[in-house]
Amino acid sequence: MAAPKKGRSHGAQSRPGRTLAFILIAMVALTGGMFLSGHTTPRLGIDLAGGTSITLKAKSEPGQKNAVNQTNMNTAVSIIERRVNGLGVTESEVQTQGSDNIIVNIPKGTNEAQAREQVGTTAQLYFRPVLTVAAGAPTPEPSASPSGSDKGKATDKATDKATDGGKGKASSTPTASPTSSATSQGRAVTDGLKADSSPSPSASASASGKPTPSASSTPDAATAALQKKFTDLDCTDKAARSQVTSGVKPEDTAVACGKNSSGQWEKYVLGPAEVNGKDVDKAQATINQQTGAWVVNMDFTGGGSKKFAKITSKLSQQQPPMNQFAIVLDGDVVSAPSVSSTLSGSAEISGSFDQQSAQDLANVLSYGALPLSFQEQSVTTVTAALGGEQLHAGLIAGAIGLLLVVIYLVVYYRGLSLIALASLLVSAVLTYVIMTLLGPAIGFALNLPAVCGAIVAIGITADSFIVFFERIRDEIREGRSLRPSVERAWPRARRTILVSDFVSFLAAAVLFVVTVGKVQGFAFTLGLTTVLDVVVVFLFTKPLMTILARKKFFASGHPWSGLDPKRLGAKPPLRRTRRAPGSPVGPVDTKEA
Repeated sequence: MAAPKKGRSHGAQSRPGRTLAFILIAMVALTGGMFLSGHTTPRLGIDLAGGTSITLKAKSEPGQKNAVNQTNMNTAVSIIERRVNGLGVTESEVQTQGSDNIIVNIPKGTNEAQAREQVGTTAQLYFRPVLTVAAGAPTPEPSASPSGSDKGKATDKATDKATDGGKGKASSTPTASPTSSATSQGRAVTDGLKADSSPSPSASASASGKPTPSASSTPDAATAALQKKFTDLDCTDKAARSQVTSGVKPEDTAVACGKNSSGQWEKYVLGPAEVNGKDVDKAQATINQQTGAWVVNMDFTGGGSKKFAKITSKLSQQQPPMNQFAIVLDGDVVSAPSVSSTLSGSAEISGSFDQQSAQDLANVLSYGALPLSFQEQSVTTVTAALGGEQLHAGLIAGAIGLLLVVIYLVVYYRGLSLIALASLLVSAVLTYVIMTLLGPAIGFALNLPAVCGAIVAIGITADSFIVFFERIRDEIREGRSLRPSVERAWPRARRTILVSDFVSFLAAAVLFVVTVGKVQGFAFTLGLTTVLDVVVVFLFTKPLMTILARKKFFASGHPWSGLDPKRLGAKPPLRRTRRAPGSPVGPVDTKEA
C-alpha cells in the first residue's frame, strides 16, 4: 500500500517583519529627503497658485518647408523659458502642446503685458562686432584728477584674446593674438564707440590705449551714458542682465553679457548688427577630421554670405578684442569667436566644445535662421482665489469620499478595517512625499486635475484591500483557520490586484500620451498612485496581515475581528478517513464531530 501523502504545506512564508521594516525605512528616508531639500509642500500649478497662461502657435513663413519640427520647437521652448525667467519669474512652465503649439504658464508676480511681449516674438539672433570686452563684475570708475593725468584710472583686466576665452573661433587657420595692453576702462569704451559703429584701425589703436586724433576729449551724452552702463554692469546679477538687453535695437551699439569657456561672466560693448539670424542657412555640429574636436559649421544664404564676407574682412585686420564678432541671441552673447581671415559662404566655429555644447550652439544658430514665428492663440488669467476655491471644493469632495470608504470598511470589515486604514495612511504619506520631491526634480506641478487623480486613486487602493480580504474570508468559509487562509488567499488576490492595477496604469499611460496640458496631470497622478498601490499592498498590507493573523484576536475569529467563522457561514472542516481492510473501494467522508 502506498504511503499516505503529506499534507500540503502552506508554503514558506516570507519574513513579514523585514518587509515592514524595509518600507518604513524607505518612508523615513523619503520624508527626510523632502525636509533636507527645503521643499515641504508640493509645487502648485498655475490654477492653484494663480498667474497667466499663454498659448502660442508656431507658423512657417511662405516658401519654407518643415520649419516647424520637434527640434526647433524644443529649442523655442528653451528660448522662451529663458526669456520668462529673465523677467525674474521662478518655476514657470513652458511646454509643447501637439506639434505646433507652446503653452507658457507664468505664476503670479509677473506683468502680463511684459510677459506676452517676451514670449510672443521670434528669437532674435545677430552677429555683432566686439568693441570692448571686460570681466563681468562692475568696473570701478576712474578717479578724477585736476591735472588730467591718468592717475587712479582703473585698468582693463579683460583678457582680449584671439578667441572668446575658449568659447569658439571662426577661422580656417588658428592664430595667436597678443594680449592688449592695460588701458583705461573709460577710454576703451569711448574710443570703441568713436569707431563709427564698425571696427577700424583707428578704433583698434584707441582700444590698445593710444590716443587718436578723432577721439573726442569729452564724449557726448549718449557715449557717456553707455560708458557708465558698461562700467556699472554686473553680469553676475540675473536682474541686471535682463535689464541691460531690454529695448536694444539691431542698429544700436549695445552692452551685453556672456560666459566664457570656464563659466565666468564677461561683459561686452558691441557694434551694430552686421548679420542677423535669417542670413544663416543652416548650422550643424560636427567633428573636425583633423583635430578630432567638436565644431559648429555654418552655411549662409546668398545675401548673408556677402554680409559675412564684408564684416570678417574688416575684423580680420583688427587687433584683439576688435577682431571678434559676437553671436547674440536675445541680447545674450552665446559665443564670440575671433576672425583671422575673410570668410564667406560658410564658417567653422571651433573652441572648447563638447558634443552637447556644440549641438546646443548649432540649434541656436539654426533656430535663429528659420523663419519661425508665433501667433498668440489665447491668454488666460487665473486668480489664486479661483483656484483656491476649486481646490477647497475638491478637497471637501475627497474628504467625503474618504469618510464614506472608512465607514464602509469599519462597518463591514470591523477589525480588518484597521489594516486597510493603516495601508491608506501609508499610501497617502508616500504620495505626498513623492509629489513634493518631484516638483524640484522634474518640474511636476500639482494642479486641479492632478488632485482629482489622487482622489480617484482612493477607490483603486481600497479596492485592492477588499479583494485581499474577500479572498481570506472565502478560505475561512471553506473551514480553514486564519493563518493558512491568509497564505492561500494571497496568490489568488495577488493576480487579481495586479491585473486590475495594470489596467488602471495602462489607461493612465495612454491618457498621458494622447492628451496635453492639465489633463496630463490627472493621468500622471493616477499612474503614480496606481504604482504606489502595488507597492503598499505587497510591502505593507500583506506582511501586516501575516503578522496580525498570528494574534489571538484575529486567529480566534473574534466577532469584532471581521473574520468570525459563524458570521461568515463557515463549513465544518472536512477530513478524509483511511480505508479499512475489506471495506468497499472508494473514499468515505465523515463529518468531524
